[in-house]
Amino acid sequence: MDTTCTRTAVRSILFLFFMWCLSFLSTADDIYHPTELFSISCGSSTDFSTHDTRNWTSDIHFLSPINLSVSAPSLTQSTIQGPYTHARLSHSPFTYSFPLTQGPKFIRLFFYSTSYQNFPRSLSSFSVKAGPYTLLQDFNASLNADADDDPSHPDILFREYCINFQDGDKLNITFLPSTTYSYAFINGIEIVSMPPYLYYTDPDDSIGQPQLVGTMTPFVIENKFALETLYRLVASGIEIPSSGDTGMLRTWEPDIKYITTQSRVSVDYGKDEKLTFITTYNYTAPDQVYRTVRNMGLNGSINMGFNLTWQLPVDSGFIYMLRLHFCQLDPRVSSSGDLIFNIMIADQLASNRADVLMWTDNRKGVPVVKNYVVPIQGNLDKANLSVKLHPSPTSRIKDAVINAIEVFKINDSISSLAGQDPNPPPQKPKGPLSSNKKSSVVKKSREAIIGAVVGVLLLSSIVVFLLIKCKKNTAVDSGSSKKGGTSRGVDSSSLPTNLCRYFSIAEIRAATDNFNEQLVVGVGGFGNVYKGYIDEGSVPVAIKRLKPGSQQGMQEFMNEIEMLSQLRHLHLVSLIGYCYENTEMILIYDFMERGTLRDHLYGSDNQSLSWKQRVQICIGAAGGLHYLHTGAKHVIIHRDVKSTNILLDEKWIAKVSDFGLSRIGPTSSSMTHVSTQVKGSVGYLDPEYYKRQRLSEKSDVYSFGVVLLEVLCGRPPLLRMAERQQVSLVDWAKHRYKEGCLGEIVDPALKGQITPQCLQKFGEVALTCLLEDGTQRPSMNVIVGMLELVLQLQEDSAKNVVMMDTGGGYEEDSEDMFSSSHYSVELTDYSNSSRCNTSANTDDSYGSKQSDRLLSENVFSEIRDPKGR
Repeated sequence: MDTTCTRTAVRSILFLFFMWCLSFLSTADDIYHPTELFSISCGSSTDFSTHDTRNWTSDIHFLSPINLSVSAPSLTQSTIQGPYTHARLSHSPFTYSFPLTQGPKFIRLFFYSTSYQNFPRSLSSFSVKAGPYTLLQDFNASLNADADDDPSHPDILFREYCINFQDGDKLNITFLPSTTYSYAFINGIEIVSMPPYLYYTDPDDSIGQPQLVGTMTPFVIENKFALETLYRLVASGIEIPSSGDTGMLRTWEPDIKYITTQSRVSVDYGKDEKLTFITTYNYTAPDQVYRTVRNMGLNGSINMGFNLTWQLPVDSGFIYMLRLHFCQLDPRVSSSGDLIFNIMIADQLASNRADVLMWTDNRKGVPVVKNYVVPIQGNLDKANLSVKLHPSPTSRIKDAVINAIEVFKINDSISSLAGQDPNPPPQKPKGPLSSNKKSSVVKKSREAIIGAVVGVLLLSSIVVFLLIKCKKNTAVDSGSSKKGGTSRGVDSSSLPTNLCRYFSIAEIRAATDNFNEQLVVGVGGFGNVYKGYIDEGSVPVAIKRLKPGSQQGMQEFMNEIEMLSQLRHLHLVSLIGYCYENTEMILIYDFMERGTLRDHLYGSDNQSLSWKQRVQICIGAAGGLHYLHTGAKHVIIHRDVKSTNILLDEKWIAKVSDFGLSRIGPTSSSMTHVSTQVKGSVGYLDPEYYKRQRLSEKSDVYSFGVVLLEVLCGRPPLLRMAERQQVSLVDWAKHRYKEGCLGEIVDPALKGQITPQCLQKFGEVALTCLLEDGTQRPSMNVIVGMLELVLQLQEDSAKNVVMMDTGGGYEEDSEDMFSSSHYSVELTDYSNSSRCNTSANTDDSYGSKQSDRLLSENVFSEIRDPKGR
């Protein structure tokens, strides 16, 4: 072999060897090796190892002073591996000391909230300080463990912090009981060194500095800050354990329980896809983080008009850093501009053109991290920190993607990271006495006093009857004469005490555990709605409490009582009673176990309703509205029909609720409407009503038509972040229906469930309700019949009954019902799928023009807030 060939061969071998080495260097498998690692099992006298590669050692050499604390085994053994067999406990402060080198460290605390000998579980309450920082303040482990909803780690609590140390510093971690009766305890402490700029800002990297959300100005995470890790979420259904991390023993949890909107099951691109770490370090996150991605679950061509949303509970009053991880491996995406989306954090725009391939210069498989900082205002109350992704209108692929989310709390001005304990869980309601106990008590009473008490009981019964009758007639008057009772300037004696049950404020406080926030099941314009228990805890009820400053007041309060106390129908929520005492205005209803219709259509993680369930719910709600319009002495107009005011009981029976804005309709046959101030909710308002202040029962029909579209499409009436022609659900549906493409806007969760005939008829029902001229809209009675026909069409198709376009039994009836000139809708183009054009010109489209008119309309202040009125 000549010299040239030899050199060429050597070069080839060296090149291949270099590329082979590079392939290893470019993956996160080349882990970080911490220079310091302490895994301390507190209270244990022996060393041991766990399957997650940790070697736990006794705490005896780090504890000072030893005589102030004791070690004890847990009385209930945990099934979770780790430092949970023993604990270090004390009624006095005790301290651990660790010699550390310069640099940032993870500080991890492990707690097992159970009882130990002479240390009852409920009496643990203590603070934890690490150097100058307060990590926990008056921390009650049992309350926090009871509030934790993770069944895979019962009673296990874990806290992780990042603290930077100067050369020669010694870390002292001190545990201080809160009172003389409480105690402090700890099961495990771990200290792991980490790279200097893993989470702290590199002063030499101007590009990677976190952006302050809302201002887009840099926010430097200085190493003088202490951080608390709140969330480390990966877009996967499988946890990445500490042994799968890049050497720092971090655990990456699945994100699924924090997603509140529809999303696709995370996509795993597997190990065949190569990762190249160019914009970030290879130890930033495990490879698996960048191979699994969460997206919106769309079909890639239609923007369904919703956000991919995570809701993350945090303490208010702190600043938070969020790290979002991205890596583009989608085969659909070939160049920048193919997939662009917006990022919103705490409902503020963080990035309006997030494009992963643009960030990586069109290189796929390159991990990217983006850091954002956002303050959450408040006073330590719990708040939801939201992360929302939304497709950009200019994106070729209408989707949004992410790989992982990390959230860190930054210490406040007094070097504290401590939040408040959760509220104590409500005590279980006391059930009624058992029949055995009742009979026993009655028997003993009879035997003891049967003769002597008969006369007294008879006399007492008469007195009690007279007192109760007197109290019912004067309860509200006397309540209004108390402090604050007359502050509203309303004659409370006009409240209908004879129509429903009166509750004292003491009874309401007992029923709601003194308005325990953990019992809040809903929030509306009126105020909070609590789940409570009355009649010795035997009857669950919904308790709606007026909040101070509510836009609704005494008039709506009285209105609801007067309306509902006289109305009884299967599809109307039943009013049980009310409370008006010491400025408190409270309404008590039957409890609806399934919540609102909207909760089962979008905006929550509830399981999607089937098509048949949705139609049955619509029929029920329509029946309730029909009763309002025709079943009482006068027409009652609800005036606030929307999906949040349709409730579902445990059997999925729909019940119309919230009659605070209802009013009597026309009182004579010569009247077609009543003139009144506009009230209601944006997106549901009848155009005739809000333009001319003319209210009729057909205004409810219009609002119900909007609800029908929500049911069909699984989205809210207005989406201001959507493409222009899709902002208004009504305008979008009319436009797609006119083009013969109604099927395009159907909720993806209903794919394959709706037969063509059923979809056509349901669309006709909705659009007849939405006719501009109110007189042309059908009555609720006709709508009930139309929807029953829709359900019959669906059921017949499910039974393989062939329905012809013309001449078939139900079809003939439906044509008669729908084709009358009074309720006609043009159907000629419905089946012409060739006319469908998902990228219709937004300037000329029907939807965009109508959307502009809707959004520019000078609507009344009472209806600007979609949550209220």
